[in-house]
Amino acid sequence: MVIIKEPINFQWDKGNIGKNKKNHDVAEKEAEEAFFDKKKRTFKDHVHSGKEERFRVIGKAKNKRLLFVAFTVRNGKVRIISARDTNRKEVPLYEIQ
Repeated sequence: MVIIKEPINFQWDKGNIGKNKKNHDVAEKEAEEAFFDKKKRTFKDHVHSGKEERFRVIGKAKNKRLLFVAFTVRNGKVRIISARDTNRKEVPLYEIQ
């Protein structure tokens, strides 16, 4: 499934800068790193998609932290909505290759 093409550009605005660090202790740079994991898994988010299509990616940051990242694509750029640690039910989604 190709949702985003490399090189990947990210869009951060006042509404989402610092939000994931405060809520889930995930910095912007760390959340972005999940997209460069060669083993990442990407899924459509049918539950949260409305006017804007949303997606989820499960991937490892450089520090090996396995993250669950919700995002959308706007004007060819990835806009991260939320980034957090995976829960135990999500880990198998990453491990199944």
